[in-house]
Amino acid sequence: MPVPLSILDLAPIVEGGTAARALRDSADLVQRAEQLGYARFWVAEHHLTPGVASSQPALLLGHLAGVTSTIRLGSGAVQTGHQTALSIVEQFGMLDALHPGRFDLGLGRSGQRRTEALSAAKTAGPPPPKPERVVDGLLLPGAYNPAQLLASERFAVYERLLQQDGAQSADFGVQVKEILDLLAGTFDGGGVEVHAVPGEGAAVQVWLLGSSAGQSARVAGALGLPFTANYHVTPATVLEAVEAYRAAFQPSAVLAEPHVMVSADVVVAPDDAAARELAEPYGLWVRSIRAGGGAVPFPTAATSAAHEWTDEDRALVADRVRTQFVGAPATVAERLSTLQRVTGADELIVTTATHDHGARVRSFELLAKEWYG
Repeated sequence: MPVPLSILDLAPIVEGGTAARALRDSADLVQRAEQLGYARFWVAEHHLTPGVASSQPALLLGHLAGVTSTIRLGSGAVQTGHQTALSIVEQFGMLDALHPGRFDLGLGRSGQRRTEALSAAKTAGPPPPKPERVVDGLLLPGAYNPAQLLASERFAVYERLLQQDGAQSADFGVQVKEILDLLAGTFDGGGVEVHAVPGEGAAVQVWLLGSSAGQSARVAGALGLPFTANYHVTPATVLEAVEAYRAAFQPSAVLAEPHVMVSADVVVAPDDAAARELAEPYGLWVRSIRAGGGAVPFPTAATSAAHEWTDEDRALVADRVRTQFVGAPATVAERLSTLQRVTGADELIVTTATHDHGARVRSFELLAKEWYG
């Protein structure tokens, strides 16, 4: 049997579309995903982004739970640097109280990572370039240098709007432990009883997401939690992330052995040429993110074709474009199988953005039929 396949959704806003339409499309997609046998449907957390409507995962998940009945729903991932452990537990505790036993609480350290990256860029400069390599058929491109993004004005505004003035993000490992303790009802309040209501006793699965061999991978391993490695965001470091997680793993009440899910960006169509046409605007969309302007509404083919690419533009998006799995069902399934084999993933999660919602739904339909047979 193939490993389980899941979906990561950003509720993409397309050129000429609206956030309301994007959210309705996500509701339509999750219903099709449930019918097609996808194991999980996770939603991302992105802020101040013209091209993404998924800014508040818990709110969106509550709506999606109301239009489905069996598929697991989750966050990919709640950005812990912008919230307290209690607020996160209360949100997902309420979801579980309303729709018991269906939620995955995926946690990421985006807020902390942005602050650390900005500090490092100011003091140490950009990291040394990492050479491209191919491991058993899986492309691991050279690492992306975020210097341009870190230097953008948008980056500074994010920091101001996403956190209260003077606030500092808690250590990620400490915050994850607090979340687990609040869920379990074992939080140490220093002599004061503390109970998250709703939240305590909620039947949510806690996952950590990471893009490198850093703290997320190590904390997930040390606490014996499942881990998701982001090949679709930072393909260069996916193997290091998985290896760090497995090296740090300690058995827990949750897991007796490591459990890894790996992400990939895919576009599937009836044939390779049609898929390439659908995926063509993807590079321009990634460029808008990495150039510091935030994700633009997903472009039309005409907008993409009109863009005059520079060598710097192409270099900026090369790792993401070259590691997007694009093609006919058999083509994409083969590349996903390679990703699974090389990383040893127990599950895979895929994300897809196209300008046409019908094409996006069809992509997931074709992939599910090919994957599960």
